[in-house]
Amino acid sequence: MLTSDKFRDECGVVAIYAHPEAETLAYLGLHALQHRGQESAGIVTSDGMALHMHKAMGLVADIFQESVLAKLRGTLAIGHTRYSTAGDSALLNAQPIMVQSNKGMMALAHNGNLVNAQDIRQRLDSQGSIFQTNSDTEVIVHLIALSKEHTLPEAIADALRQVEGAFSLVMISPDRIFAARDPRGFRPLAMGRIPAHGCEKQDTIVFASETCAFDLIGATFERDVKPGELVIVGPEGITSLTYTPAVAQSSCIFEHVYFSRPDSRVFGRAVQESREELGRQLAREAPAEADVVVPVPDSGVTAAVGYAAESGIPFRFGLIRNHYVGRTFIEPRQSVRDFGVKLKINPVRSLLEGKRVVLIDDSIVRGTTSRKIVRMVRSAGAKEVHMRISCPPTISPCFYGVDTPSKKELIAANKSVEEIREFIGADSLAYLSLPGLKKACGDGEQTTYCSACYTGAYPTNWVDVEEIQPASVGKR
Repeated sequence: MLTSDKFRDECGVVAIYAHPEAETLAYLGLHALQHRGQESAGIVTSDGMALHMHKAMGLVADIFQESVLAKLRGTLAIGHTRYSTAGDSALLNAQPIMVQSNKGMMALAHNGNLVNAQDIRQRLDSQGSIFQTNSDTEVIVHLIALSKEHTLPEAIADALRQVEGAFSLVMISPDRIFAARDPRGFRPLAMGRIPAHGCEKQDTIVFASETCAFDLIGATFERDVKPGELVIVGPEGITSLTYTPAVAQSSCIFEHVYFSRPDSRVFGRAVQESREELGRQLAREAPAEADVVVPVPDSGVTAAVGYAAESGIPFRFGLIRNHYVGRTFIEPRQSVRDFGVKLKINPVRSLLEGKRVVLIDDSIVRGTTSRKIVRMVRSAGAKEVHMRISCPPTISPCFYGVDTPSKKELIAANKSVEEIREFIGADSLAYLSLPGLKKACGDGEQTTYCSACYTGAYPTNWVDVEEIQPASVGKR
């Protein structure tokens, strides 16, 4: 994705149990999950007696220098990398959140969005609870601390039964790691293992939002944490607790469309396989007479590979992304048209000039970025520009951990496809159909997906979507 015109996921989480360099593995895991959030990052470790935390604003590699990691030595660790939304970028909301309560010291990191967090927060406020952040994650911590259950695992299960919405979370106490997913399995969370080596007495158990983190730290994927499951890893081994009865699964299909890295396995399926099939299905549904297939980097690359393979039209990197754009830059005093997009991508004139171009991207949200990119491709000499999108039109905001604008800002909620085509300036525009999207992602094979952003039909019957805020307001 290129700009704030696009979707962003809330965060990535990682957990490490029983490793002499748990803090380093957590750091590496977060580095692999950096694409899920670039605003802040944090790590909490345990040396068996107490918890130690460091978190800061910025990128993982900048925050966790060797001197910082040296102060976090431990054999257990959890980590979090966060994407914040407008008005919510502050260190106080960075995770993990660490507290001392009557259940002992604990810390929690969360990916998702709780749709009933405000109701719970108001109730706890009236009972005297004092909140330190405006993150919905802190609600879970308070519910655990207030639970009448005697043990920490029972208190966690009790708290999770009270929250509603999307959550994949990891927790740490001085001697245990906990991992849990919401009953509908909205967001991913995988469990892996690193075999013991040398003098190490036991295998290392790891958890992460995506399996690409396992590849970096040398872990083998074992299974996903199941929806409605709480996994406890401690001195007694691995314990699984189903804290709530099973309900219809609604995993986020946009993990396969965009969020997850192509080298990850998410919801039991290789993301690369899904994305290539998205492109192939798009080529079947919306063919174009063209000379080259060009992806919008990096979000459209894998789907463009599939589109080119199915259509027989050559694939070309006609747009080059600058991966070294910093957070701040000096704009020229004299306005340069589309400067923000030009800063991040640049057309290859020799590949585009005089060509009929199929431009592949994963989504159009507000439409402003797509408009600038189409204009850029035309300015490089393209004869025709045919825009193809590897998912259906986004017509509804998400309430389950995706940073989407309000309905009035979603161009597809307010304009027809032809009106969008005219707005972005393409010669033609086509989206992948919803049946095509579900087919490409294997809907019904190992998981059933949530596609509410394309249909407006939300999977949670307790949500009054007019009464709660979308995930773009005041979350992680």
